[in-house]
This record gives sequence, C-alpha cells and structure tokens, in this order.
Amino acid sequence: MTARLSSDSNLFKAMEVYVAIVETGQMTAAARLVGMTQSAASQHLANLEQAYDARLIDRSTRPVKPTQAGELMYRHATRILNSVADLATDMRHQGPHPISVLRMGILASIATTLSVPLVQQAKDRFGVQDMTLRAGQSGDHETLLRTKRADIVISSNPFYDMDGLERHPVLSEAFLLVLPKSYDGPSTRLEDILARLPLVRFADTTSVGRQTEAHLRRLKLNVPRLIQADRSSMVTACVARGMGFTLLTPTLLIDGFVEQMPLDIRPLPVAGLSRRITVVSRERELGDLPAVFAETSRTALLEQIGSQMGEAGLGAVRTQDSET
Repeated sequence: MTARLSSDSNLFKAMEVYVAIVETGQMTAAARLVGMTQSAASQHLANLEQAYDARLIDRSTRPVKPTQAGELMYRHATRILNSVADLATDMRHQGPHPISVLRMGILASIATTLSVPLVQQAKDRFGVQDMTLRAGQSGDHETLLRTKRADIVISSNPFYDMDGLERHPVLSEAFLLVLPKSYDGPSTRLEDILARLPLVRFADTTSVGRQTEAHLRRLKLNVPRLIQADRSSMVTACVARGMGFTLLTPTLLIDGFVEQMPLDIRPLPVAGLSRRITVVSRERELGDLPAVFAETSRTALLEQIGSQMGEAGLGAVRTQDSET
C-alpha cells in the first residue's frame, strides 16, 4: 500500500507539472509555477511520457504545444487534479464548522494591516480553527491558486484568465507621486523631476514594476534602472533618504508612513496609472466568507490610509461593487 501511495503521489505531481507546461507554454514558467527546478519538471514530464508510452509535448514549437495524445492527457489530468483538490478541500472542511481550515495569500504591502482583522473575522464569524497566511506578490498568488495551495487570496491581479474563480473587488487606487521631504524642485512634469532625481522603482519581476514600466513607455519616457526593489518599504526607504522619487499607490505607502518615513505625497502629474485590489477564491467553496473578507479589507485599508495619509491618500482611492 505504501509503494502504491508513493507511486500515485508521483503520478499526481507529474500531472500537475504537465498541466502547468500546457497552460504556460514554457518549461521554465511551469517549473516556477509548481515550485521546482526546471530539470525536475523535465524529469516529471519524461516520466509521464514513459508511463503512458506517448509523446505529450511538441518541443519544436515556441511556446510548446501538446500533441494529440497530450490534449487527451491534459483533459484527463485537469479533471483528476480538480477532483483530488476538491477531495482535499472537503476533508479539510469536515467537523463542527463548515470552514475549519483556511489557507490565504495576501499582498505583502497590506499583509500587516489586514492580518489581525481577517484572522479575527475568520475565527469569530466563520469558526475557522486553522488559518495559514502567506504574504507575497501577485505572481505568488497565481502559483498558490493554480496549484490549489491557497483557498483565497487578496491580490492586485483578478486572474481573469483562470476559470472557476469568484472575485470580490476591494478598492481601486491611483498612483501618487512620492518625493523626499527635502525636495524643493518642480513637480508638475516627470521630465523635470527626472532631471534632478532618479526613479526608485519596483523590480520588473513584480506586477507593480511591470505596470509602471509599461506606463512610462506609453509616456515615451526612457528612465534608467538605477534602484529596483521588490518590497514597498524598501522603495520608500530609499526615497525618504533622498536617493530618488517613486510612483506608488496609497496601500503601497502604508508601511512607509507607519514607520514615519519623511515623504512628500503629491498627485501624479500624469493620469491613467492605477491598480485594483481584489479578493479571489475558488467558486462557491467558501460561502459568503470571500465577500465578507472583501468588506473587512476595504474598511481596514481605508481606516489605515486615512489615519496615515489623510485626504491625500483617500482622494486616490475608489471603492467598487462586487463581481463574479
């Protein structure tokens, strides 16, 4: 029985890797999605092809495509993996409370603000006994959702390309111009600021970094990459020390203000740059918990933004109605 269970576990993992390869079209991206090295992912694919004596991937195309046998494998593998995930969810939720275990991903920039109210809400209102929280970026959330290692995430990506999810918007927020307190130059044009200070930006490995870079390209601004970071507190710390300026939203500024960094917040002189925060969960698995979490998150974030940034922060925030 132990050998059989081990064999089945390897088969499930190989199927998980194969589905990720088909959906991403890249071995590297698939490996990252399932949390393993590229060589390990390649070995799982080879094992799966050997086990069923079939070539599953056309490696001559970019992105890679499934063969005819691969299409059949993909349909069966997704159905099997979804059934296994459903079983795991049902087993976790057995007991006196319908949601006894909850695994959650939260944007790192708002994790500190939201952890306490959400944990309290989960325990008091929904009877959650075991709750695991993970802070990270939206790319981390995609991995957690695709591999079913999270039941719910609060993310800047609504994952519209993924089926079987429900989405509850929290808020939409415009980017703001963030300057050192000591800056006394012009601020009505980004070109004028760039002539005096470098841009401290989120790294291109983050969704905020990619979004900022795309907006700068639309504005036809060629901005050197001098300082990049993957956490908002690192970006704001550099700005507070006069090492540059940045473009951030109110929620990305919370940690900087909590730590009392000397920052000068002004409206962004160019329009059109904003991001949305959304509660995303698998459809109809958690009852009204996702909607309640969206409302709780909205209230907590607005209170924190108002207390730390006042009207300058609240003026950049817009709340939204729910959607599925």
